[in-house]
Amino acid sequence: MPDSADIFWFKTQFESPIQAAIAGTPLTVDFLTAIACHETGSIWGTMRRKDMAVDRIVALCVGDTLDADKGRAAFPLTRADLEKAPRGKEMFAIARQALVDMAQHVPGYEAVAKRPNKFCHGFGVFQLDLQFFIEDPEYFLNRDYEKFDCTLDRCVRELKSALRKLDFQSRVTLTDQEFAMVSIVYNTGRFKPAKGLKQGHFDGKRFYGEAILDFIRLAHTVAIAGEATALLPAPAGQALVAPPSPVTATGPALRVETREGMLRLRREPYISTPPQANVVGHLPDGHEVRAITGAKVGGFIEVETSLSGALLRGFASAKFLQPLAGPVAIQPVVPAALPPNSGIVAVTMPRKPGSITRRRDPANAHSLNENGQPGRVGTSPDQLRAELAAIVDWLAVDDKRNLRYQPHDGLTFCNIYAHDYCYLADVFLPRVWWSAPALLRLAAGETVQPLIGNTIAEMRANDLFRWLRDFGAAFGWRQTGTLTKLQTEVNLGAIGLIVARRKEDGRSGHIVMVVPETGTLVARRNAAGEVIAPLQSQAGASNFRQGTGKLNWWNGEQFAESAFWLHA
Repeated sequence: MPDSADIFWFKTQFESPIQAAIAGTPLTVDFLTAIACHETGSIWGTMRRKDMAVDRIVALCVGDTLDADKGRAAFPLTRADLEKAPRGKEMFAIARQALVDMAQHVPGYEAVAKRPNKFCHGFGVFQLDLQFFIEDPEYFLNRDYEKFDCTLDRCVRELKSALRKLDFQSRVTLTDQEFAMVSIVYNTGRFKPAKGLKQGHFDGKRFYGEAILDFIRLAHTVAIAGEATALLPAPAGQALVAPPSPVTATGPALRVETREGMLRLRREPYISTPPQANVVGHLPDGHEVRAITGAKVGGFIEVETSLSGALLRGFASAKFLQPLAGPVAIQPVVPAALPPNSGIVAVTMPRKPGSITRRRDPANAHSLNENGQPGRVGTSPDQLRAELAAIVDWLAVDDKRNLRYQPHDGLTFCNIYAHDYCYLADVFLPRVWWSAPALLRLAAGETVQPLIGNTIAEMRANDLFRWLRDFGAAFGWRQTGTLTKLQTEVNLGAIGLIVARRKEDGRSGHIVMVVPETGTLVARRNAAGEVIAPLQSQAGASNFRQGTGKLNWWNGEQFAESAFWLHA
């Protein structure tokens, strides 16, 4: 798979012609780089290390030797199928020689190149499939694909067509998710929203749309001399998470004034039945928002704001919104890249020397320290996803022998399972936390010894909700506004969770981990492609490793508020 060094080489060689070709469109250099990485990165990424001339590398960017016996359904199915077409024998000779020439430089193609009936079906850096030979034979017969400008022109034309199919052609910018949607149309000719990014060619592990998103994020971390990267490279064991979305509304600036409690932000301009059903967020008293237009709809005003890093848009009751004197720039919270090493720092429950905390033991306040615990140290989305899956399987929350997570006597242990998952992934979500007096001493610069029942106390789900709100950003956490964004980032190897605080403080709240989708285990999406139930892993009244759970459980009437949280 192409890495950052390969992407740097590609951008150095081709950024200027790409920028010229995409002028006036929402397409970006990073997006086209991602397509090139997925289509032929294994070809040019190998050859560029051999000090070959750039023009020669471009000319040899061919591939895809699979025929009908390996699942190909488009023309040409076989050599005979190609040779039956007008000038097909001439095309076979070109496609055959292209394979032989490329195989001299790229390991893995030697064996297939020795088979006399094998030939390439994909041509050019951005890979135009040979099925288009019927409608545009000259492109292939003249070997235009060997010239970067020609293969780029053909790619951009196809991408412009994809933009029109998705009604994106007039957009100024697209999100990474939307670019992945465009790539699916580029690959298949259509996009089915309800399937999300699990569309396009499936390589046995990932679908085309998913793979392109991986490469888009990686491309964001690479810039040529004199330019800034869109994303900083992630350290080992962390995912490349998109920055918080900015507030773009330009309507009147308003401030929440309830003097009673949190202000519910609703999906539609009415109070649902039950009242929590259409709530998308809870705005604290004094929070600033920007109206979309300022017009009232049934006593509600549509607003946009950022809350703990989450872009929220919805309808709030006009009677609890007061105008501000001037324009307000609402800045999203950006989580800290590193946890604090002084002041209010992370804490764990001290243990006796030599003691071991195991999954098989009843729940307690200690963190796990068994031999052979899995972790998260990968440097690519594939590695991170595999490591998170290994953590879920190792914790085995549904294994009755793992007493640490099993409900009994009205007690459930969602908080402990969430802590353990994060702990193994090297993300701080406290099992114990400092008392109020201890926090004051730490903030004053004192060193405080962790003592259970004295300076630290166990954390329940309700406590974790408040901790994330008050301290999460300092430890790398931020909220996100939609389940689609939450699942997308988790699919790239990030840590995600949903937490809901109970109205009655003595009653249990709930917290679940959101985990990466697999080829068979997926989130639930609506017809528009929006995630309505992410893939979750939980301990609770019922324990499961992966599932979508009860739809919209976090908006249950027993909960006062809920939130979706992310950590790289």
